[in-house]
Amino acid sequence: MEFVKTNFEGVYILCPLVHEDGRGFFLESFSAREMSAYKLPTNFVQDNHAYSKEAGILRGLHFQKPPMAQSKLVRVVRGKVFDVIVDLRKNSKTFGRWFGIELSSENKKMLFIPKGFAHGYCTLSPDTEFLYKVDEYYSPSHDCGILWNDPFIGINWPIKNPILSEKDKRLPLLKETDIPF
Repeated sequence: MEFVKTNFEGVYILCPLVHEDGRGFFLESFSAREMSAYKLPTNFVQDNHAYSKEAGILRGLHFQKPPMAQSKLVRVVRGKVFDVIVDLRKNSKTFGRWFGIELSSENKKMLFIPKGFAHGYCTLSPDTEFLYKVDEYYSPSHDCGILWNDPFIGINWPIKNPILSEKDKRLPLLKETDIPF
């Protein structure tokens, strides 16, 4: 597996080695040994699977406050998304900046997101399935988020009028959020 550094400390694009032939393909989607070599967490405690029926569904920007903050390893097994992270680490040189990448069942790329980032994605195709591992359990009382189109952050989403949950429509702006990192 290839680990590609980004401009955000601790954030990596993971490109698995894909063995493909006429029958299909095989790849390792997780290796504790390889994650450990990059000093990344390997103690994932929960796997999540999200299905989005239509293109244009936007989920996020979500994060959990400490002590329940989560690192994530995300990937798409069916369809295509524009995946986004926002650095919420106050002392980081990239605080408030965002990073986006297309993840798809075709490119098979994964993204490792450390604690201290908000995360979201929008579907670029119908019938999209999104999988992610987290290293802390979901905790409703620590669940937080930031509005998807916060002008301070300025994410260049590939859609203008996304399909949002009622919860995500009501998320606050970054400047209205108590950032705990």
